[in-house]
Amino acid sequence: MTTDPPQPRNIAVLDRSVVVEDKSRPKANPDDPREVGAPIPGKISQVAVTVGHLVKKGDPLFTLEAMKMYTSVTAPLAGLVHEINVAEGDVVDVKDLLLSLR
Repeated sequence: MTTDPPQPRNIAVLDRSVVVEDKSRPKANPDDPREVGAPIPGKISQVAVTVGHLVKKGDPLFTLEAMKMYTSVTAPLAGLVHEINVAEGDVVDVKDLLLSLR
């Protein structure tokens, strides 16, 4: 009687120690001009304002990089920066809430 050598087998093992981070962001309300959303998907390469910063309509708020092209996100109206929801290096999707004004 001959014994065959053991055959390698592939099996899938569920690693319960891995935690998946939910990277979804709130979306900007299109009916509220005080909420600034991302116009295109990309990476935030520069944040030009801080909380409490007074901005005028058209002032640059962020620089967004997508496929080696840069887009400036500007203030839709004058106001005070109330909350910033992203940081440099964050990846955002279309209409993700970047900033809110008062």
